[in-house]
Amino acid sequence: MSDNNANKSAGSLLSDAMSNVSGLVRNEVDLARAEISENVTKAGVAVGLIAGAAIIALVALNVLAAALVAALTEAGIDAGWSALIVGVLLGLLAYVLINKGVNDLKLSSLAPTRTVKNVQRDAEAVKDVYDDK
Repeated sequence: MSDNNANKSAGSLLSDAMSNVSGLVRNEVDLARAEISENVTKAGVAVGLIAGAAIIALVALNVLAAALVAALTEAGIDAGWSALIVGVLLGLLAYVLINKGVNDLKLSSLAPTRTVKNVQRDAEAVKDVYDDK
């Protein structure tokens, strides 16, 4: 009867271990899903910044073109130079927005880094348990 109880205990322990591993995997998948969702949201904001910068750049090109035409046509009248200053400022703003959007959209920022660290930690813990036995 003692052997039967020992076998039952080993079977019970194995069942518990499999249940814990299953729960751990499920939790890691849930964490990865949440982290990827968060990163996709950040990527969406970055794409929005790039789109906004593109619109501003188009406006800047229109203003710069108008400034150049006015400057050439009027040969130095203040209205043309004012338009030129506005166009340059809009161009600089577009440049800043594009840089910010591109930096926020880097591929490395989309990876689920917290999940990877947790999986590595869990793998080490499981390895340590099996090494001890």
